Amino acid sequence: MAEFFSVLINVVSPVFGIVVVGFLLGGRLQLQARTLTRVAYYLFAPAFIFQAISGADIPLDSALRMIAFIVLTHLVGVLFAAGIGRLLGKSKEMIAALVMIAAFGNVGNYGLAVIRFRFGDISVAPSSLYFVGISITAFILCVGAAGWAKGGSKGAVWGVAKTPVLWAAIPALLVSVGGVSVPLMLARMVSLLADAMIPVMLFALGLQLLEQRRVSLAADVWLASAIRLLLVPAVACLMAIPFGLSTVETAAGILQAGMPTAIFAAIIAKENDILPDFVTSVVVVSTLASLVTLTLLMVML
Repeated sequence: MAEFFSVLINVVSPVFGIVVVGFLLGGRLQLQARTLTRVAYYLFAPAFIFQAISGADIPLDSALRMIAFIVLTHLVGVLFAAGIGRLLGKSKEMIAALVMIAAFGNVGNYGLAVIRFRFGDISVAPSSLYFVGISITAFILCVGAAGWAKGGSKGAVWGVAKTPVLWAAIPALLVSVGGVSVPLMLARMVSLLADAMIPVMLFALGLQLLEQRRVSLAADVWLASAIRLLLVPAVACLMAIPFGLSTVETAAGILQAGMPTAIFAAIIAKENDILPDFVTSVVVVSTLASLVTLTLLMVML
């Protein structure tokens, strides 16, 4: 019990505290979440990913095993979510929403910060690599699920191809694996931008939660939150076994799999009219519930 409260206070609470600050001050400062999330998504996050991966000594075989592990975890998690929806006789829209929730965890601002506080700087590279893998997989699965529910979705491939973190990860891997030297001026610019990502995105998450006006506490919301917070990390625990990853790599992957639902899932749901109020409610409920579930998961790991 003592370790639980220690992790809750010293690891999870500092991260969640910045979210709360954004929630409390956003209205008074008349800020808009979209402005912060766009600059973080297109500038700070790619810089963070480039710095984390390019500066890490990750053997190519380890990187491929980590990517395979996390992608397979989310594919299996999505299959379970869809199966649960079908078993319960849910509509196509609800099944698609469950798939989106299972696929898209908040692995960027929330996940990267929590894992770094828990395991230190050694965890930044693997958790960043998982961030890239999950983000790309989630976009594909979410857009695909929306297309399945609505009979088609234009621009899905292009939407994934232009994801900023993907374009940052590719040269970062070349630098890391190929030993390419980055000019000092560029490296310092990237470092300054990268340092801004986590606090800005956490503050923006608070603003986003503030802007979500409708929150339901229906049984389906709790079911979907349980799928995101409990089922997917449980799948990750099993999937990690055959990949032979290190302790930190395994723990980072399981924790990234157990993050609450990302705001991006709600955005995609809204753009495709896939039960947006339901998905938004899951974002809020799973984020609050993660205070307990993530703390327990970190204690067990």
